[in-house]
Amino acid sequence: MVVRFLRRLRRWYAASRKYFSNISATVGNDISTFPDYPADIRAPQGSLTGVSGFQVHIGAGKVFTPGDKCDVLVAMNAAALKTQYKFAKSTACIIIDTDCFQKSDLDKAAFKTENPIEEMGIKQDVIAAPISQMVKNCLADSGMDNKSMLKCRNMFALGLVCWLFNRDLAVAENFLREKFAKKPQIAEANIKVIHAGYDYGHNTHASVDHTYKVETKSKVPGKYMDISGNKATAYGLIAAAEKGRTAVVLRFLSHYSGNRYLYMSFLNINHWE
Repeated sequence: MVVRFLRRLRRWYAASRKYFSNISATVGNDISTFPDYPADIRAPQGSLTGVSGFQVHIGAGKVFTPGDKCDVLVAMNAAALKTQYKFAKSTACIIIDTDCFQKSDLDKAAFKTENPIEEMGIKQDVIAAPISQMVKNCLADSGMDNKSMLKCRNMFALGLVCWLFNRDLAVAENFLREKFAKKPQIAEANIKVIHAGYDYGHNTHASVDHTYKVETKSKVPGKYMDISGNKATAYGLIAAAEKGRTAVVLRFLSHYSGNRYLYMSFLNINHWE
């Protein structure tokens, strides 16, 4: 099964896909991922050229590719739906945040009518939910400001996807509490929103004909770790230095965020070793 997470900001889908990938891996599924970065990195908000995506392919057996078209498309704004719908299967389930499909959003995405689903001729199951508003209602008593609350929208969508795939939210809770160990209020807010998304799907059946279940028949016991591409590259550089018994001199371009992450990964790993 293939899930494609979409939005303008890369950090949004990075959190969602990471937790969904880790949850799937924890239950024994094999996974393969593929990032889809926009050509226009500083595109105006809601524009067609600034949509970021991340595709996650999960399977009960061995998975060798990130997949072609997706079974679930999470499009959190109008531009994402307009540009990425072509990657959805004819049997796909599409999740949208209706709060981000207002007239101004539709104009930016070059829609001609106020009904993008009908205009695009979408026949698949669509979960059209006012995610932004529900998140704000969910966190109304949290003391968080509006901007901070809206950053939790990804967790609501993640909860919906976990419901679609019958995932145990306890795994996500553990990841969040570990990540925000020094900010327990943030962790609990995100956990509350994940459950809200899961409950929304469960209680309303979210306008879909069926849910999914990807079970691994045999789990191999052992210790596993989540390694990003930057961390893997850092490990390779350290291994090369050890094998060659020589120092490795690295030069990073400070203006490129990926190089900063690689630099930090290299420092952290070198410190651990």
